[in-house]
Amino acid sequence: MFVIQILCMSQEEIILLLQKKDDKAYSVLYDMYAKSLFAVIINLINDREEAEDVLQESFVKIWKNMDSYDGSKGRLYTWMLNITRNTAIDKLRSKNFNNSKKNLSSDNFVHLLDESNKSVFKIDAIGIQDFIKKLKPKCIALIDLLFFKGYTQQEASEELEIPLGTVKTQNRNCINDLRTFLKV
Repeated sequence: MFVIQILCMSQEEIILLLQKKDDKAYSVLYDMYAKSLFAVIINLINDREEAEDVLQESFVKIWKNMDSYDGSKGRLYTWMLNITRNTAIDKLRSKNFNNSKKNLSSDNFVHLLDESNKSVFKIDAIGIQDFIKKLKPKCIALIDLLFFKGYTQQEASEELEIPLGTVKTQNRNCINDLRTFLKV
């Protein structure tokens, strides 16, 4: 019955209830806006499970910050949309989210080896790891980030805390060392 009363209220009256932390008004707010906010999140994140987490996180932020909503600056939905969009963008930019998309085993990349190339060796999945292990430790770390985990050179620079130019030079030198190991 109370939910029906809330639905008949004006937006200003609902906002007052929300600012007083009324649970039922919050449930109505969720029912009214969750689908449209989720659509915004899924367009940004493109992972249903992560998008659901971001939606929940967004509504927690909305609940905690309801006191800061100012109707003179814009509509409630626009305010909620900005919180949701910013939460999704924060998730996309987070290191954990990016690393979860990058941390792939080198076994995932074995199929990339071109059997038709002119190399003397036919290298299998275990074999390439053996050659990489012969490299200097800095080369092992760099190749792991760049080729097996999908980091950009800039991201590898930040991860290893070395200048970008050094990453580029070391990458070239490490690949040349690897070529030397692969030659008969």
